[in-house]
Order: sequence, then structure tokens, then C-alpha cells
Amino acid sequence: MTRKPTRHRRLLPVLPLTFSPFARFVARVATAYLVKHHMRDVTQQAAGDEFKEKLENVNMQSESSEDEEFDGVVQADFAFFDPKPDDFHGVKTLLQSYLDNKQWDLSGFIDLILGQTTVGTVVKLEDDADNGVFSVIIALNLGRYKDHKCITELKEFLLNICQEKDKIGNLRLLLEDKAQNVGLLVFQRVVNLPPELLPHLYDALFDEVSWATEDEPTEELRNSLHFNFYIVVSKIYKNANQKRSSSTDKDQALVYIKPEDEIFHKLSMWSFLFPLQTRQATTHELKNYQLTGIVMAVKAENISSFRQQLHTLINES
Repeated sequence: MTRKPTRHRRLLPVLPLTFSPFARFVARVATAYLVKHHMRDVTQQAAGDEFKEKLENVNMQSESSEDEEFDGVVQADFAFFDPKPDDFHGVKTLLQSYLDNKQWDLSGFIDLILGQTTVGTVVKLEDDADNGVFSVIIALNLGRYKDHKCITELKEFLLNICQEKDKIGNLRLLLEDKAQNVGLLVFQRVVNLPPELLPHLYDALFDEVSWATEDEPTEELRNSLHFNFYIVVSKIYKNANQKRSSSTDKDQALVYIKPEDEIFHKLSMWSFLFPLQTRQATTHELKNYQLTGIVMAVKAENISSFRQQLHTLINES
């Protein structure tokens, strides 16, 4: 199945989105912090100065003073493409900390992503000959790829970080017995990818999943994209001083770096948090917040509601 690139040409505000005003404020600070450090990591890991220059152009307004609210816009022409081998280094940069600081077969994981061309999208600048990747989104069947080293290591990682006894049995069930119908939903991007692109990217992914269950050439491939559940691995900020049982200031307990994660969290069957070993933000506004990992399990039957809520969120923001 061949898909033509979908282009979005507009003035794109670079603003983090969250539901509560407090969370929006803290997420803005977090985004400015993460942009600086993501830029440093990209310059160390990405191939060539050309990609560095492009990313700097997109992020050029993100390093505003902490005391000033960013209201700038960046003119950027983004295009959606099917993954291909030339995207390896760009995708690897985005996925460097996907499993925190774990040493695992990341290259093998990227090979799986780039080898699945009928379901999945990478985002680049339009007419970019240097293959700078700003985002990758895909759903990988945990059963289909169960014998690959990277998937084995990913499952081990998830089982090791789950410290909640009432959740680990559910997690193990999805990773093992029901893995054939479980999609690992991976969406990694530069921290200030314009939020207007999010509904289009998720719509493209879930539409492709639906089409592939009918259009793939073999029954095995069609069945491998018939998902009943999705697992999402992401990061949030957690208020370190918030008592777990407290609900008075619920909006202030968690800050979602990715706006869609709050929707996934609300729709999830179960979820759990886990500590990260990666560097912590040290800004004054985030002094009481800790960067934390989150794993969520979402029924495929709730994806329609997710898509509707995401469109509403972005349109109203």
C-alpha cells in the first residue's frame, strides 16, 4: 500500500498543550528546558550539521526567558512519509531515551520500525534532501516480533520496572499470552513538534492499521495488525510532594509532556508509573516535580474516543 506524503503548510505556534492552566504553565517551562538539552543531544548524535541547523530553525523561539510567555510562530512546511532505511539515524536520535538509560538492541528496534512501511509515519521538512526526522509514529505487534532480541529486551524492561503487584499480572498477560493482538504504540518526536500535527498523525496511524487488516497480501500479515490492545510507554512530570491518595489538587499532581498522554491515561484499562534514571530538570518552576516514566494499556475499542478527544483538545487550544 503506497501513501502519498500529506503536507501541512501553515504558521505553526510552538506551544506545549495540557488540560489545566497550571499544567500548561509547568509544561511550557519543561518544554523550554527539554528543548535545550534535546538540541545538545541531537548535535552530538545526529549525522551532519544540516540537521542541526534545521532543528535550530524550528526551535529558534523556544529559548525565551522563563519570565516571558512565548507567543512566537515558526514558518515550517512539514511532510508525512512512509519509513525507509535512510531514516535510520534520525529515528535513532528520537528513540535514544525511549527505555530510559537501558542498554538494549535499539538498532534492531529501529530496523523493525523502518521495515514496516504500510503502518507508520515519519515527519520531515518538506523537500528536505538530508532526511532530518522530526517525528516517528508506529504500532508494532508484540507477538509478530516476539523472537527479535529488541522485543525480548523491551518486554524484560517493562516487567522489571513494574513494581505494582496488582498490575504486573495484567502486564505479563499482554506481553505474553495476548501478545499477538497487542500493538506497541510508539510516538517519539522533537519536544516542540507543532501540536496541530498530532491529530493528523494519529488518524493516519489508526487508519493505516484498519486498512492493513484488509489490504495486506497474506492472512498472517492482516492478522498481525488486528489489535485488541495498545501499550504506550511515555514520560510525565509528577509532583514529588503530592500524596498519592490526595485528590484535592489532582490537576497539579501530574504534568503531561505530550498532551495526548492525558487522554490515553483517562482511557487506559490500567497504568503504572516508574522512576527514571535520566537527568532531572532543575528549573525553579519544576523544583517539586520529578520526570517519571508511565506505561498505559488501552483497549483498541477506545481509540475512536481517543481520536475525537484529541481533535477537540487541539482545536480548542
